[in-house]
Amino acid sequence: MKAIILKKPGDFAIEEIPTPQPKADEVLLRIITSGICVNDVRDFKGENKHSFPRIGGHEFCGVIEKLGSEVDPKKFPVGQKAVQYVIDSCRTCYLCRRGEENICLNMAHSKTLQNPDGLSGYGGFAEFIAVKAEELLLYPDSADFERMAFTEPLACVVNSVNHADIRFGDDVLVIGGGTMGLLHVLLSKKRGARVILSEPMKERRKKALNLGCDIAVDPKLIEHKADVVFDTTPIPAVAKQAIELTKPGGVVMMFSSIHPNTPVEVDLGKVHSLQKKIIGSVNSTAADFQQAVLLIGKKIIDPTPLIEKIFPFEKFGEAIETAARPDTYKVILNFSN
Repeated sequence: MKAIILKKPGDFAIEEIPTPQPKADEVLLRIITSGICVNDVRDFKGENKHSFPRIGGHEFCGVIEKLGSEVDPKKFPVGQKAVQYVIDSCRTCYLCRRGEENICLNMAHSKTLQNPDGLSGYGGFAEFIAVKAEELLLYPDSADFERMAFTEPLACVVNSVNHADIRFGDDVLVIGGGTMGLLHVLLSKKRGARVILSEPMKERRKKALNLGCDIAVDPKLIEHKADVVFDTTPIPAVAKQAIELTKPGGVVMMFSSIHPNTPVEVDLGKVHSLQKKIIGSVNSTAADFQQAVLLIGKKIIDPTPLIEKIFPFEKFGEAIETAARPDTYKVILNFSN
């Protein structure tokens, strides 16, 4: 099979490597589409502390190609459309046992991130991948692969919105109008909120309004305080603003990682006296992932307006450059012939 191998930051090659053979409890998935995440861009730039060589890509989907000897073909029929829950958790620690496998502390030591003996990475930038059957979630035949490629990013937003506990009629402020910000807009509207977007790019504000956002404003002009504030940007100063724009008794969700990760000055006196809640959100649980599959599979959420461009995987260099631009949405690689 062909795979995109990142040998070191900025240096990649499309190489022919052996197609993995599924173990007894595994399924061979033929990858059709794979989204490029901001973390893939950071890998490419050398901003993450992951080992090389590496096969990135964790926003992938495809069809079941082959089953391991112990996999039930009635549950996992060959040819069925599917995605993998990609969180490489240990499943035995305290956090995993209480349903918070998305923050399993053992992930940092997995071969997905660090593999001194070979390839690291989630493996989605390749034509095939072998995955455990228990990690596979099935899509109906009516689903299309472009939408399915949004499963993992949408699941992360499901985790964020579920933790924010939006109530009917709440004012929700989403800071940042990129792909993840606009997915927050879509889900918050489904929760019955009035949604406000803070975004400096005019075209992104226009897109948000077209997607059902109630108000879209330039950050310099923002005056709206909200019951729930989602910060989807990596900028430390914006995190400070997000806390300040949260109403008394409200929730501010730190959805994005912070780059550079410098301390943020917070008026904890106001957090205390106004009973504000500062919450973090990262990755998704298996339950969040299932909800994302249902949202896309039942066409409750349509992420296709957030597709920037679909590239054949052979044009990975052009695709990663496009994904790295600050004005683009989701870039998708196509691995089908």
